[in-house]
Amino acid sequence: MTSRETQGVGDLMEVSPLEFRNALARWASGVTVVTARDGRGPLGMTVSSFASLSLDPPLVLACIARTALSHDGLVGADGFAVHILEHEQREMSERFAQAGAAKFEEFPDERGLFDAPLLPFGVARLQCAHEAAHDGGDHTILVGRVLRAELAGADPLIYCNRGYHGLG
Repeated sequence: MTSRETQGVGDLMEVSPLEFRNALARWASGVTVVTARDGRGPLGMTVSSFASLSLDPPLVLACIARTALSHDGLVGADGFAVHILEHEQREMSERFAQAGAAKFEEFPDERGLFDAPLLPFGVARLQCAHEAAHDGGDHTILVGRVLRAELAGADPLIYCNRGYHGLG
């Protein structure tokens, strides 16, 4: 932190990890699956810490847990795909939230830019070039430049208060 950011903070107590986690559980977010490919094969994980970053140039960010088995492959890939899930894709979210290589077995081997695996379509699918990676505490903030965007008219899958929801 810079001196301005820490000025006056020394006497204040930080929020506990449990309080912080419980507070942020109330934040509703869409659900995405981020995929890429490395020398070992396809990689993918469920990511709810995803956001648009810039319109010009078109940038998005996804926060990848450093403890995730696919962290190094996703962060090190030349590009990746972001699948914004629809409300009917809860099973896909749960599958990609688990560790293991069997995540892709039931899906066709469709590949996008940078050889990134493309999953069945949801609300939107973005194909991105790796723009940057930044330290974000226990996560890496992966920034992608969106090169292709595909859209559908479905309702998104929402995650809030430790559960899945739809808009309706």
